[in-house]
Amino acid sequence: MGSLNRAMLIGRLGRDPELRYTKSGGAVASFSIATDSRWKDKEGNQQERTDWHNIVAWGNLADLAQKYLKKGRLVYIEGRLQTSDWVDNQNVKRYKTEVVANNIQFLERGDAPASAGQGHGPQTGGDAPEPSPGPPPNAQDEAYLEDDIPF
Repeated sequence: MGSLNRAMLIGRLGRDPELRYTKSGGAVASFSIATDSRWKDKEGNQQERTDWHNIVAWGNLADLAQKYLKKGRLVYIEGRLQTSDWVDNQNVKRYKTEVVANNIQFLERGDAPASAGQGHGPQTGGDAPEPSPGPPPNAQDEAYLEDDIPF
């Protein structure tokens, strides 16, 4: 039996995407989205929790995210989880888990296409370009980013 690594999220952007470039010129966008959960506790009081998710998009998908996504905008993200590790300046090993997006759907009206990436469904404003084949297996490696600070 094989394995499955798939993440699907609907949430609001916590910040505008940050666009960077690899040494070879490939675009990389990073941003975060918030998802909310609501429930009633044992006493019947309404409770709420917000979880933050780090998102990374590559190639044409990164360009589209940077162009159309803005803080507060509702978005659907589909991709896979990827955990990176590094040693910080104090020699402490750090970890970061991100969703590497392969599909972004813009869920609110605006100037953006309805869908980008490998998703299906109607698109507005013309066809969104297909994303590049994707990053190398560990895209956080120093050889691929301008600096060695993970984002």
